Amino acid sequence: MRFFKLGMQFVIATSVMLSALVQADGVQILKNIDTNTNRLDTDISMVATMIKEDVEEGTDKRVVRMFRRDYEDKFLMLFQEPSYKSGQGYLRVEDTLWFYDPESRKFSIRSMKDRFDNSNARNSDFRRSALYEDYDVVSQTEGKLGKFPVYILELQAKHDEVTYPKQIVHVLKKPNLLLKAQNYSVSDQLLRTAYWPAYTKSGGIYIAKKRIFVDEVIKGNKTTFSFDKISTTKMADSTFTKAYVERVNR
Repeated sequence: MRFFKLGMQFVIATSVMLSALVQADGVQILKNIDTNTNRLDTDISMVATMIKEDVEEGTDKRVVRMFRRDYEDKFLMLFQEPSYKSGQGYLRVEDTLWFYDPESRKFSIRSMKDRFDNSNARNSDFRRSALYEDYDVVSQTEGKLGKFPVYILELQAKHDEVTYPKQIVHVLKKPNLLLKAQNYSVSDQLLRTAYWPAYTKSGGIYIAKKRIFVDEVIKGNKTTFSFDKISTTKMADSTFTKAYVERVNR
């Protein structure tokens, strides 16, 4: 009986140690993703072509100029096409997301959890990567996504400010980069699947060349972003201000 108890204690202790080790490894993977995709010494700019496919409304195209300043967690997105949306923009500064309407010349507050221009992307998809800050690692396994060896991590949100309380992510083993993320609701319903099929390296970090967001609730709805004209040149501080957004619309 004593031997049985000692054996059980050993099994439990080993299980706890392995669980802690898995979590530690998973946490490092999240840190690596953030480090590999964030710039903490300069800015990032690019042009995004957004193709929205909707089973009821058909296919629609947008062109958006994007600016990111990761070390201050700021971003700016300005619509260039179509013409009737030109000048509209989203500006995130000091943890607040502002939407600018050039017709009314007014700013209004938006949520990071909202859909971006009624697409399958969310506003939060365009800020710097913050997986380590936002999520705990619940479990970790290994597998393959197509031909790529990956880590498969189940993530649970640390707070309620994130868009999705649970995610299952497929992470490239080397270097650690997101390839796929399944986004779940509080009730554990799969809401969306996101893909990162291509990356480029610029200024020492990896930047997605394409991102695909698939609606898992309304089948057939999908939004694809293709990114080009990528630059890591430092921008003026005034770029990330309301005054700049207003000025480019004059």
